[in-house]
Amino acid sequence: MNTMPKRTFFSIGSASLALLLTSCQPDAPKSEAPPEPPPRPAGSYHVYVTNERSGNLTIIDSVTNDVVGTVHLGKRPRGIHASPDKKTIYVALSGSPIAGPGVDEDTLPPADKSADGIGVFDIKERKLLKVIHGGSDPEEFNLSKDGSLLYTSNEDTGEASIIDLAAGTVAGALNVGDKDSEPEGVTTSPDGKFVYVTTENTGEIYVIDTAARKVIKNVKVGARPRSVTFFPDSAKAYVTLENDGAVAIIDAVKHTKTGTIKIGNAAPPDNIKPMKVILSPDKATAYVSAGRGKKVFVIDTATDKVTDSFEVGQRPWGIGLSPDGKFLYSANGPSNDVSVVDLATKTVIKTIKAGESPWGILVVEP
Repeated sequence: MNTMPKRTFFSIGSASLALLLTSCQPDAPKSEAPPEPPPRPAGSYHVYVTNERSGNLTIIDSVTNDVVGTVHLGKRPRGIHASPDKKTIYVALSGSPIAGPGVDEDTLPPADKSADGIGVFDIKERKLLKVIHGGSDPEEFNLSKDGSLLYTSNEDTGEASIIDLAAGTVAGALNVGDKDSEPEGVTTSPDGKFVYVTTENTGEIYVIDTAARKVIKNVKVGARPRSVTFFPDSAKAYVTLENDGAVAIIDAVKHTKTGTIKIGNAAPPDNIKPMKVILSPDKATAYVSAGRGKKVFVIDTATDKVTDSFEVGQRPWGIGLSPDGKFLYSANGPSNDVSVVDLATKTVIKTIKAGESPWGILVVEP
């Protein structure tokens, strides 16, 4: 029996069926790059908050005033500043135990010196890249004008370290008092010529000549100086005096104290204890956080007089302003939150949960 036709028919049918099935298959998915995020609204920015007890960074989006990220940094993140190109954030980290004024340090657990350093955080990637050595127990710091150096206060050794950021090493250390002076605030003048370091225990400012890399003067300013802000011409500065309830006025050319602005009564029940001082974008106004006094005070910089105050939350410490100067953010340590203040009405419009013991505030435009 001749079976060739059947075999031929079967072969042709199989090929046709395969062709038909192939033609019915959906196209293979094409590899596509993820879509670009939509452009951010003009004038938007992010607020970065260091949380001292939880060891992390809270990221707040100004468009929604919501938390959009939380990143672990290390032990006791406090001082926070951005590089001149706004691509990198630096954060002071410390393994020393937390201790308030008057605490006997002999009763505290030993310091974890391996945790001391300066955290390097990539803004775009939202991650900690590395930690570089920043001297012992760094609390606050500031960058040189070109962003290549970083000056830190080393609280437990009475020094100010100079850090070469490219090398990631300490290029030098300067004495700013002794181990009991407790250096705190660090600010570079806008012209880059000087760095002011405050010392809590001795009530002084130490003036560092950045070109010579040496201390050229120390100035008595008042009780427990905390932070410094310079005016744009580098000729004038304000220094908060926590235990005086005041702000010192400094001639930053002669490096002398020229006056005092009384903020309020530092003793209970008022507890007006100035901590951080910042300037508005037009420099016509200064804002001073009052710590346990729960308020922020307003200074007219032309007259050096207090013109107003408003309550923001529990023990405001670090404060920051929106780039347009319309909103103020305060880090409220005991309540673990950040207040958003509308400066047109001087009222808190939102309270945002942060980590434990928020300390520093940094506002960065994208």
